[in-house]
Amino acid sequence: MNPTASQYIVPVLAGGGTRLPAHVGVLTALRDMDFGYRHIVGVSGGSVVAALAAFGKTPETMRQLFHDIDFSQFRGFSLLNLLLHGGLSNGRRFERWMDRELDGARFKDCPINLNVVATDVRSGQAVIFNRQNSPELSVARAVLYSISIPLLFPFHHHGRHVLVDGSILAEDGLFRDWAGDRTPVFCFRLRDNRVAAEHFSRRILPVADYLFMLMRTFMSTLSREYMSDALWLNTVLIETEGMSPLEFHMTPGQKDSLFDSGYRTTQDFLPRKLARQKPD
Repeated sequence: MNPTASQYIVPVLAGGGTRLPAHVGVLTALRDMDFGYRHIVGVSGGSVVAALAAFGKTPETMRQLFHDIDFSQFRGFSLLNLLLHGGLSNGRRFERWMDRELDGARFKDCPINLNVVATDVRSGQAVIFNRQNSPELSVARAVLYSISIPLLFPFHHHGRHVLVDGSILAEDGLFRDWAGDRTPVFCFRLRDNRVAAEHFSRRILPVADYLFMLMRTFMSTLSREYMSDALWLNTVLIETEGMSPLEFHMTPGQKDSLFDSGYRTTQDFLPRKLARQKPD
């Protein structure tokens, strides 16, 4: 937010899964570099950080929050839920946690322009939740829609839409004039180029682990997908050092490493990319 900022951008916090500290590092760097934002966009895991920031959580508060939290509490292994609703977890525990952190806020309560992006699997198009499109909707519910990785969380029906994780959306759908006044838009995207550690498989009920490994591979592949030259100038890629989007048992050291990567990469690359956009 930073009302005294010397320059404004629209940060798009894209993807990430459980690697939320990296996005906290991004917002910390923006504040320290005197960048502000009146609009913020959250996609998948990035929507968790975007929503908390939009409602006034400081980077320090969020860093401590994610440092202390056990992400595995949000992961379910119910094959019955998978058969009935399309996901191993019903997502209710995460939604309750998010709603508590936001004090039950709805989009109409948001002090700045928060946009949460999910994907409609029927049309393959983005569905955007904000105070213009969905003022009465719980922000926690929209964030649940946006983080709903197929097979891990259920498909969600909202009006005529069937919603899943926003990361499945083609990235060019995120590059739009969100502020309506040509404020520069920058997508902060997490990329996992190293091989993640092997996932431990149980002998009892191994199908849940097979599905989890499939989801992890799918989400990691999405983070490595090719990016066109047209989008490169407005994208800041943050390396996550072998941590996949579904790292539910991160150590404090790994969380600190993600934060540092988001912070350093933003400080190193955002000024260069902005400079290349300005006319000589």
